Amino acid sequence: MSGNIQLLSDTLAGARNEGRAALIAYLPAGFPTVDGGIDAVKAVFDGGADVVEVGLPHSDPVLDGPVIQTADDIALKGGVRIADVMRTVREAYEATGKPVLVMTYWNPIDRYGIERFTAELAEAGGAGCILPDLPVQESDVWRQHADKHGLATVFVVAPSSRDDRLAKITSVGSGFVYAASLMGVTGTRQSVGAQAQDLVRRTRATTDLPVCVGLGVSDAAQAAEVAAFADGVIVGSAFVKLMLDAPDPGAGLAAVRGLAGELAEGVRKR
Repeated sequence: MSGNIQLLSDTLAGARNEGRAALIAYLPAGFPTVDGGIDAVKAVFDGGADVVEVGLPHSDPVLDGPVIQTADDIALKGGVRIADVMRTVREAYEATGKPVLVMTYWNPIDRYGIERFTAELAEAGGAGCILPDLPVQESDVWRQHADKHGLATVFVVAPSSRDDRLAKITSVGSGFVYAASLMGVTGTRQSVGAQAQDLVRRTRATTDLPVCVGLGVSDAAQAAEVAAFADGVIVGSAFVKLMLDAPDPGAGLAAVRGLAGELAEGVRKR
């Protein structure tokens, strides 16, 4: 079975044709439980997310701030495994027909086996992977397997990335480019900042791929701000924090569904 890179591309193109940015949500698998995490992904899709990134919990995350680290710890203590990540992707995709990616650091894939991981992700209906710590110059083998299975390879660029580096990254990526709005880790912030707009401008000069901005967006006003210059708005910590703060699972699902609805309105007010 081939993966759903085309569904991802069509979804992002569809948002652009509607004159808006896409809303991309992030939630870790296995949080607060495997079943609860699957329900949360469905809830943000119900609320209006166009794409969801399912995080593969990691004990030593490089890019993730304290909110997502806390959720990852809960998932890992609950015994989450890669099989549970694949199940999350499968059930979310089958329930919604919308693109689901996996966001993961490289070590778990390397230990699991590249061919095994890509084959299982494609079989589950996944659209691809975001790989924040895989160097482009060391990505050939991964990309060969991903291409064979119809999966996108999304690389992360940062404000510190020089123009020649941006060109190298975007020349081999697929699906979209993940533009980190600032230097640092994930988390909600008061302002996304001008760095993000400059990074999007410089990245677009090197590629026709959609450029989607993450790190810092937490409300509809910020989503509208980013949607004015980016092809997609990525939100993660704000969803996870709502679930961490919720008094019970049902309240958590209602909260993330509601935030997705607000953000979906925000990206339409660009």
